[in-house]
Amino acid sequence: MADEKQGGNQSLIRGLRILDILSNFPNGCPLAKLAEMAELNKSTVHRLLQGLQSEDYVQAAGSVGSYRLTTKCLSLGQKVLSSMNIIHIAAPHLEKLNLVLGETVNFSKREGERAIMIYKLEPTVGMLRTRAYIGQHLQLYCSAMGKIYLAYDKNSGYLEDYWASHQDIICKLTHNTVTELEEMRKELTDIRKKQFAMDKEENELGVVCLACPIFDFFGNVDYSVSVSMSIYKLQQLGIQFFFREIAQTARDISLELGYSADDHAH
Repeated sequence: MADEKQGGNQSLIRGLRILDILSNFPNGCPLAKLAEMAELNKSTVHRLLQGLQSEDYVQAAGSVGSYRLTTKCLSLGQKVLSSMNIIHIAAPHLEKLNLVLGETVNFSKREGERAIMIYKLEPTVGMLRTRAYIGQHLQLYCSAMGKIYLAYDKNSGYLEDYWASHQDIICKLTHNTVTELEEMRKELTDIRKKQFAMDKEENELGVVCLACPIFDFFGNVDYSVSVSMSIYKLQQLGIQFFFREIAQTARDISLELGYSADDHAH
């Protein structure tokens, strides 16, 4: 009985791993590649796919031998998001920001050592379309919202711990990506002073992002709002133009979460 339970748990974990991998391949992933990425043999992956397919979580993709997620996964994700009151609280403020600035508006939640994109609004007048999507995992060291979480983490030794445990991930995505601990430490001090963070073309050349912290009743920063734009638009209108609106949006959402700057003044 114990062996049966353990085998069931193993299959469940492997099945979830398959779903996680497929979430990165909207047009489908070949069985061989899926097996390689999951570090499982093809027959095991094929068996797991058959089970997921029978429950309508996976379907055959356009190319032969490839598989993709179904809209049932999207429905599941939407149910999770709809149960998070933060979306209902933040959405009106984010929509207003989107209309005022006309650029891409992003909203994320911190989950451990990464950020999760939980809401996004496409530009209304801006031409730049970013590759970011709802459900995307953002690394803390190279994204504007990620740097917000690093800067406002209440554990004084967190940055050093994060840096040491993520050496296999921290790398130059562009020539602007910060990969040195001392440089990041200085930048986080600057972020706390100015109350905003920037992705200075650190993920993609030509694309910049400006983020502000959202505080809850206890003064914790578990959410962040950011706006993405082209470097040309930023240079044209200036940081203060964008910062003023993003900071106001962050303050408005923080107030709805019960935050009072006076209660948390040092």
